[in-house]
Amino acid sequence: MKAIDIEVIDVSRKTSVTSRLVICTGTSDTHVSAIADRVFERMKHDQGIAPVQRNMGPKMDGWVVVDYGDVVFHCFREEKRQFYDLEALWKDIGENPDLIPDA
Repeated sequence: MKAIDIEVIDVSRKTSVTSRLVICTGTSDTHVSAIADRVFERMKHDQGIAPVQRNMGPKMDGWVVVDYGDVVFHCFREEKRQFYDLEALWKDIGENPDLIPDA
């Protein structure tokens, strides 16, 4: 049930909505769902943290999002991950000067 190609992106200087994105890949909808379920269980039982929002269900279509506020977890099937390419989207966005503390 291991996730593939896990990437953590610090977006704290680009948006005030969240601090980090965790992005990973599963091999099928069942695998994607199982990974998201495991993240949910570990966060709830080990950390005592429940998600702010959880997008799962029969219409997930290869992409599950679990929002923990400071961290947003995305798990994709490979073709969906390539299509949406969140890594490139967030890496190409410049820093928001309003979010950078004064030195």
